[in-house]
Amino acid sequence: MQSQKQKSYHETNEIARSPTLQTVLMVERFIDEHSGEYKKTELFRNLPKKVMWQTFQVIMEYLESILKIVYDNEGYVVYIWSPEFYEKVKNRSAIKT
Repeated sequence: MQSQKQKSYHETNEIARSPTLQTVLMVERFIDEHSGEYKKTELFRNLPKKVMWQTFQVIMEYLESILKIVYDNEGYVVYIWSPEFYEKVKNRSAIKT
């Protein structure tokens, strides 16, 4: 028996909006500045600009899929991307840039 891959929010919700790059970056910057302070719904309510919930869901899935955010064991959103670490490793022979 084959296991079913869980569908993303965007795949299961036809009214989900495709976010603009500006909106994705705004949410990412806000998470970076407030890492570990908010749970998902609180984060949504405190964004500097209004975003539709469906659009926000797509952005959060995207940031999680590219390993920029995680949720801690209490549900707080934590920003894990590290530009400093990238600078340290980008010139290694095993890294393709």
